[in-house]
Amino acid sequence: MELEKIHYDNKIVKAFIIVTVIFGIVGMTVGLLAAIQLFYPVFNFDFQYTTFGRIRPLHTNAVIFAFVGNAMFAGVYYSMQRLLKTRMFSDTLSWVHFWGWQLIILSAAITLPLGISSGKEYAELEWPIDIAIALIWVVFGWNMIGTILTRREKHMYVAVWFYIATFITVAVLHIVNSFEMPVSLFKSYSWYAGVQDALVQWWYGHNAVAFFLTTPYLGMMYYFLPKAANRPVYSYRLSIIHFWSLIFIYIWAGPHHLLYTSLPDWAQSLGVVFSVMLIAPSWGGMLNGLFTLRGAWDKVREDPVLKFMVVAVTAYGMATLEGPLLSLKNINAIAHFTDWIIAHVHVGGLGWNGFLIFGILYWIIPKMWGTKLYSVQLANVHFWLGTLGIVFYALPMYTAGVVQSLMWKEFNPDGFLTYQNFLETTTKIMPLYAIRAIGGGLYLVGVFIMAYNLIKTAYAGKFIANEEAEVAPMVKSAQGGGWHHALESKPVLFTVLALVAVLIGGIIELVPSFLIKSNVPTIASVKPYTPLELHGRDIYIREGCVNCHSQMVRPFRSEVQRYDPKNGEYSKSGEYVYDHPFLWGSKRTGPDLHRNGGKYADSWHFRHMLAPGDVSNGSIMPAYPWLYEQMIDKTQTAAKIKTLRIVGVPYEAGYEETANAGLDKQASKISENLKMEGYEVAPDAEIVALIAYLQRLGTDIKAEKVADNK
Repeated sequence: MELEKIHYDNKIVKAFIIVTVIFGIVGMTVGLLAAIQLFYPVFNFDFQYTTFGRIRPLHTNAVIFAFVGNAMFAGVYYSMQRLLKTRMFSDTLSWVHFWGWQLIILSAAITLPLGISSGKEYAELEWPIDIAIALIWVVFGWNMIGTILTRREKHMYVAVWFYIATFITVAVLHIVNSFEMPVSLFKSYSWYAGVQDALVQWWYGHNAVAFFLTTPYLGMMYYFLPKAANRPVYSYRLSIIHFWSLIFIYIWAGPHHLLYTSLPDWAQSLGVVFSVMLIAPSWGGMLNGLFTLRGAWDKVREDPVLKFMVVAVTAYGMATLEGPLLSLKNINAIAHFTDWIIAHVHVGGLGWNGFLIFGILYWIIPKMWGTKLYSVQLANVHFWLGTLGIVFYALPMYTAGVVQSLMWKEFNPDGFLTYQNFLETTTKIMPLYAIRAIGGGLYLVGVFIMAYNLIKTAYAGKFIANEEAEVAPMVKSAQGGGWHHALESKPVLFTVLALVAVLIGGIIELVPSFLIKSNVPTIASVKPYTPLELHGRDIYIREGCVNCHSQMVRPFRSEVQRYDPKNGEYSKSGEYVYDHPFLWGSKRTGPDLHRNGGKYADSWHFRHMLAPGDVSNGSIMPAYPWLYEQMIDKTQTAAKIKTLRIVGVPYEAGYEETANAGLDKQASKISENLKMEGYEVAPDAEIVALIAYLQRLGTDIKAEKVADNK
């Protein structure tokens, strides 16, 4: 058979690698700053654009979509060409994808510090950027599917299966979760409300971890680990079981983020059952990776590439065992809202994604530049710095999580909370926050060393922009037959079946919550937010308060007594029917706020937002002096009312015409209350709107209780 000469495109891989390293350093530096802010609040700089609430989403988006995302694209473009024995379908599409993705990242880097945020975790970017993400993702998929259809290798190797599942599932997740109604160019409201919004968000959030941070990296593991070890994958049959069971089960597990909340019990139970089931396929993939190294352990001890990859796969195994365990209600009751979850996430992020990326970069750069790694010794130094960084990061956060939970739940012999003041639990763990920052610093130093090592490696060689290879027009697989082997030669059918596998769980979980009204019982006394409260809520979202404060009092005696001792009410699903988006939060650095309304005087909130440490001794919350100087944009009031009416909030027809009059009346009352206590502030000041919103929280259900007693 006559061989055909082709040229693999390394230029696009090089471009994605360069931005991977750059954004890795940027994202981790911002993360280190956020970590320092939690024990040394002066690093918020009293500056509007650098507070924890604004840079925390900047950190998560930079690490997930800029660092891990660009590394994923580099790995996919490199491995797919060689697995399919063809150049990428279109060089033009490759570069549209590259520059489009970088523009999206730049947009995120600008808008998030500006406070332009949808308020949804891992999906904070506003609607124009969401549309851009969808379009660029389609370009990526178009290029990938085109490459598969024009392949010269009939057999689709396991890595390609995971790439296909990644493309179709992330597309579905992003589009469904991003349904939002624009108010203006930089503002929108989620189409969903309250409980439904929470379910959709964590169906997206959990599976963004599954199909953006996991499945493409499993595909890369299946390619780069055998290549680095120079050994075949341990078990082809196990890879089949691993793939199909993982993509089918993973999509069901999202509700385990919402245990003991107002989510219906049936949805919580589904999340728990499928989360526990996830242990089997996840560990199947881990074992397939580790067993591939049988007989190569001597090489592992010497080769930093394999060291990184072994720890990465082990971290994947640890994280995917811990995740299902955290979904058990008795463990979730302890861990949720604490720093335990932060530790869990970073074992996966730093260990699985980070270390696998480092191993791939150390392997791929010498190949693409036709040389050897500049310094194996520096790579080993990076490995140990990174490993120590993970240990010093994770262990303090696990400890902090347990300490937090035990302190939150401890009662004295008289039946009262031992630590009634939430701040006592925060100050107790601040030394652990400092140790966590040291761990993050060690990890970041390792990344700088890697960048130096890779640059020196590139300078020592010569970049191979178009790597030549000789291939047959269509190479038939040497693998044994069978139904799945036949399926691997039918990419369209394979893609359709993968799509069906991931859609089943999503449809069964999401559709009933929208069609069956009993899932969200209504409460007659719950009314839409007033225009002033609505502006205040948007300010709350802009400042990222949801990153530190939950709005979900769970049905635990400790939480009810702490947050609503007078009324004894935990949060009900009907209280959130007008919340677009929901703001339940996922971490309590500060106390829950859902029963905050009427708990403190207006003047307390006024002083607290201006100088938190003076009002609450030891507080690590930043000050917000700009709220006292910036005015509410009342020109947006009518548009906000109209938009919320479209998504189901029952504002009366024409209400937008008189909304600002009601806003002025409520604002003047708060301003007068403050003036009587000696605090002068304009009624239009943003702090007034925020106070109005905070004073509203949780008061609707109290009103119903009074009405019932009558």
